[in-house]
Amino acid sequence: MQTLLKNLKVEINDKLFVKNPESSDLGKRIISCSIEMIYELGFEQFTFKKLGVILKSNESSIYRYFENKHKLLLYLTSWYWSWLEYQLVLQTLTILSPKEKLVRATEILTQEVSPDSNFSHINEVLLNKIVVSEYSKSYLTKEVDAENKEGYFAIYKRLVLRLKEMIVAVNPNYLYPSSLSSMVIEGSLHQHFLKDHFTAITDCNKITTPTSYFLDLIDQLIISDGKK
Repeated sequence: MQTLLKNLKVEINDKLFVKNPESSDLGKRIISCSIEMIYELGFEQFTFKKLGVILKSNESSIYRYFENKHKLLLYLTSWYWSWLEYQLVLQTLTILSPKEKLVRATEILTQEVSPDSNFSHINEVLLNKIVVSEYSKSYLTKEVDAENKEGYFAIYKRLVLRLKEMIVAVNPNYLYPSSLSSMVIEGSLHQHFLKDHFTAITDCNKITTPTSYFLDLIDQLIISDGKK
């Protein structure tokens, strides 16, 4: 598996960038520093001007890679979903039991992220925290329908469909597999956010993780119900 991960090349919709940031050292530094800055400042306070100061590069050089910071956020979140999809595929590939595969997939999609040494210029842990707190800002816009047609959210949607197929494989009689799949993935982000910021309205904490909650949900709705 580690050999496969080292050969992983994350494919991102080329409409999200002007020049592929993976093609140069500056591009990789833009990605690396933007992740650190968005995590520290928040997306609203992050600007290309501030990023240019950190990079010791002209602001205009950043625009050679990304049209605006919205496209950069879409790029970063797309990279994250593609990376997570690869983890999901590899770690469930040899599991034959549909039930065990669904359980493992749920764990992968809801657990805390660990560092991945295969991508030295991307901090997956910080990127995960950005996705938790900022991902909704990439699609809660007036342009979402047009951007969806352009395929900007294709990787995220593909990940939802992968989990849906696993749900159906365990319990084909369940009426809402797509809704449940998207709720597990999106709901996991929300529960991680609540755990860190609004503890009074979630049962998740340092002991009871979002993964524990969603595994119980999957068991109640799909696995146990499928045995009836």
